[in-house]
Amino acid sequence: MKHIDSGPSTPGKFKMEKSPYNRLRLHSSLAKLTFWSFVFLGLIFVFFFRSPSSSSPVPSDLSRRSLRTSSYGGPNFEKRVRASAKIRSRNGISVLVTGAAGFVGTHVSAALKRRGDGVLGLDNFNDYYDPSLKRARQALLERSGVFIVEGDINDAALLKKLFDLVSFTHVMHLAAQAGVRYAMENPSSYIHSNIAGLVSVLEVCKNVNPQPAIVWASSSSVYGLNTKVPFSERDRTDQPASLYAATKKAGEEIAHTYNHIHGLSLTGLRFFTVYGPWGRPDMAYFFFTRDILKGKSIPIFEGANHGTVARDFTYIEDIVKGCLAALDTAEKSTGSGGKKKGPAQLRVYNLGNTSPVPVADLVSILEKLLKVKAKRLVMKLPRNGDVQFTHANISLAQRELGYKPTTDLQTGLKKFVQWYLSYYVDGKKSAQ
Repeated sequence: MKHIDSGPSTPGKFKMEKSPYNRLRLHSSLAKLTFWSFVFLGLIFVFFFRSPSSSSPVPSDLSRRSLRTSSYGGPNFEKRVRASAKIRSRNGISVLVTGAAGFVGTHVSAALKRRGDGVLGLDNFNDYYDPSLKRARQALLERSGVFIVEGDINDAALLKKLFDLVSFTHVMHLAAQAGVRYAMENPSSYIHSNIAGLVSVLEVCKNVNPQPAIVWASSSSVYGLNTKVPFSERDRTDQPASLYAATKKAGEEIAHTYNHIHGLSLTGLRFFTVYGPWGRPDMAYFFFTRDILKGKSIPIFEGANHGTVARDFTYIEDIVKGCLAALDTAEKSTGSGGKKKGPAQLRVYNLGNTSPVPVADLVSILEKLLKVKAKRLVMKLPRNGDVQFTHANISLAQRELGYKPTTDLQTGLKKFVQWYLSYYVDGKKSAQ
């Protein structure tokens, strides 16, 4: 190797001896050069032409791609984020709404935007139910000026970037894996979204300055196997009947920890069977409507000894009022740099309607509204996490939030059916 290293550095003045050894070295160098050229070209092909996941195509809109596969950013993306989160009223707030393309998230985002608050949405548009419904909600919000960033709440880099772009005063954390029965099919999705996802949101919130106040969706399911009714916030919640309920209970304990250690202002809202226009297709009132119209049998569950199964159905507009009241009464977080500087607010409220209705009566109302007789199939309540009844005591929310539901089930279902017929029948969409 010495003869190569000692050669002159000026190109064109060095003459290599024509020996078999040098020819062999030349062929070897050319072979290596050819090999690494193919490797390099292969890497370029993989980087530019392969999708980040073999199961999903590369999105064409870079603003909707995960930071793990492509960098968010650029002038257009940042402009849309800031414009959506811009406060347009004198005493407005700036809110990051997770799960913004979901049922409650869409209604809350629209209500905040209408009153002049800054709103930025975040949603991963998963396929737990028909994603086209979520896309339709997204289009609805975008027409009102709400931009939804497509991404996962477990993407810490994405969350940090959004907080770098906007100093959110509040977070409305509604993203979660919903549904009691689906937990028996895909339990890991509940851990990923409802526990790990909540921690991801709290982690970024604890580290930013100033820390935002956080309102998040717990659930009436935390009351589990309680037999004392109506359910009060003071009742025990250590007997969950489903994995979903267990993850929401875990969320309440995690919230307590971050409040205690990091000074985050946290308010948990225990929703009771929310229904209404743009609702979730996995909810009974929704698929009952679909199946009644299709002439299919619908299951009517009953408890032991023919016991009545009843739910505290709460109309979406009443839930939205409770959510906004929780945001408006949330105190500022007290931490700085992740360290608590003083006592911080920690609350939990029931948001229900206080009027449980037997599921059989729900079906009777739908029959009248749809003008179709339902084919009822009475069945025993399965051991899949469902509970026999829910009933909210809302006195605390009434006293501290001014929460007062005003929509009875007859009125609320009438509005839902009108929307359903417009969206799925008149709109010629197929309700899968």
